Amino acid sequence: MPQQDVLLTIYGLMDAHFGDLKWWPAKDPFEVMVGAILTQNTAWTNVEKAIHRLQERDLLSPEAMDLVSVEVLAEAIRPSGYYRLKALRLQAFNRFFQTEYSGSVAAMRAAPLTPLRERLLQVRGIGPETADSILLYACGKPSFVSDAYTQRILRRHDLIPEKSDYRLIRDLFMRHLPPDVPLFRQYHALLVLTGKTFCRRTVPLCAGCPLGSLKEESREDVT
Repeated sequence: MPQQDVLLTIYGLMDAHFGDLKWWPAKDPFEVMVGAILTQNTAWTNVEKAIHRLQERDLLSPEAMDLVSVEVLAEAIRPSGYYRLKALRLQAFNRFFQTEYSGSVAAMRAAPLTPLRERLLQVRGIGPETADSILLYACGKPSFVSDAYTQRILRRHDLIPEKSDYRLIRDLFMRHLPPDVPLFRQYHALLVLTGKTFCRRTVPLCAGCPLGSLKEESREDVT
């Protein structure tokens, strides 16, 4: 089966099972950017708590975050874990956002994908997954987000080598799928939910998994 067909088959099976997940939940793009940093090494429920505390303290804006001390910001995001480190990362990103784009999402979105991604990766605490989350969900750029769930699902279906890194997995989707933002958003959300619900790290629940019906011919190496 052609590489694109395999990936679209996987998408179709998950999409039919779960439906439109409408991910990323946020009131505005800046909240998405903040959430992409807060979600590092923690569960989304903890991010929601931290976002709520930022809202309560009127800190969820580039202007407010620019004026507050790292100590106050860290206390506000305490539920997200590693809160002082994340406060420093939020401030570093906000300085970048303010300096390079005057705090304007529209200005950031106007930048071409590749150079914008390279600039994001130079910001303290912004790795590939965080950068792609910001690009895809906040900026509306077709930059596929890979994560541990993506790697686990593809590996267990023999679609990638055992020790595939982030770049290889992202390139797989970027090369073989159309650069479509809604498709990338829904695909990433479906992989996360499938991973959480069925393809668990230690005890996978293969019974009932939407990908259980994949035919053997679709499990060829698509790298």
